[in-house]
Amino acid sequence: MEQYDFLIVGSGLFGAVFAYKAKQQGKRCLIIEKRNHKGGNIYCSNVEGINVHAYGPHIFHTNDREIWEFVNSFVEFNRFTYMPVAYYKGKMFNLPFNMNTFYQMWQITSPVEAQRKIEEQVKNLNIKNAQNLEEQALMLVGPDIYHALIKGYTEKQWGRKATALPASIIKRIPVRFTFDNNYFNDNYQGIPIGGYNKLIDGLLEGIEVKLNTDYFEDFDYFNRLAKNIIYTGPIDRFYTYRFGALAYRSLNFQQEILNMPNYQGNAAVNYTDSEVPYTRIIEHKHFEFGNQPATVITKEFPVEWQKGAEPFYPVNDAKNNKQYRDYASLAKAEEKIIFGGRLAEYKYYDMHQVIASALKKADIVLNNKKFS
Repeated sequence: MEQYDFLIVGSGLFGAVFAYKAKQQGKRCLIIEKRNHKGGNIYCSNVEGINVHAYGPHIFHTNDREIWEFVNSFVEFNRFTYMPVAYYKGKMFNLPFNMNTFYQMWQITSPVEAQRKIEEQVKNLNIKNAQNLEEQALMLVGPDIYHALIKGYTEKQWGRKATALPASIIKRIPVRFTFDNNYFNDNYQGIPIGGYNKLIDGLLEGIEVKLNTDYFEDFDYFNRLAKNIIYTGPIDRFYTYRFGALAYRSLNFQQEILNMPNYQGNAAVNYTDSEVPYTRIIEHKHFEFGNQPATVITKEFPVEWQKGAEPFYPVNDAKNNKQYRDYASLAKAEEKIIFGGRLAEYKYYDMHQVIASALKKADIVLNNKKFS
């Protein structure tokens, strides 16, 4: 017997936003979550009075004023600005690549000099059209910066040679000829005051949530509970890997509590040397300008995803994208199941993009008589 209008599989941002919009229209919703907490990968645990980003750092940033006002209607965001630094063989460099970086690399103080330096290095490469990430990066910043700050980090992150990765990955990285260390170009940026759990709690207020509940342990039972299913898990898992498992990169986290007020002086330090096994160290208190007597750091170790591990980054190469399209064609034929979110769409989403996608899908679904 159908007890709900919507069963929502997963309590991450997509599921939480959809449930919020459905509840606004008087729809009965049940969220089931296989983990022991709400919020998906933006969940924060409290350690030593510090909001620890349990699944890696999440910095909210967007140019969309409506999205920014939407999230701030649930929790006020602080003024945090993401300004990571890179550590390479005992030297520190500012990120993203800007005049501070060029000064640290070449002792150059003029934007004209920096542009000329990069142009000279790129000219000697004789690369016309970048065929892979390495060539794209070399064309962007030249060999000095590429070998020190890109190559080792990227190959650790993806577990593949830079020459085997698509050029599109590196196009996300800004290059500036100003002394600007702000990683993002977006107008709005910050962290929820008190952590991301406050955002999720606001979205899910008054909505029934069952934790430690795996959709696939009683697939038929859960499908009978509701008129429609919002599925936010891995699309290949939904179809029992019919076309094979999609590839992801995963992460292992090594967390430490340190009896000191400040370990590295920054929220994120990237380790770009290939000899260092982790890609970065996160010091969580700096996201909220904490002054606690102790500090919590997390080292991130990228690993190849295997079944049972948490999928983080889709490997959007030609082979995997084709597999995804095969799964997506099956999803389009479903009558009562709606797929959404980074795992169901096999797409790397920033948080504001997930929210925008969920709002758009909710608008379509909730105003479609088929789903009334």
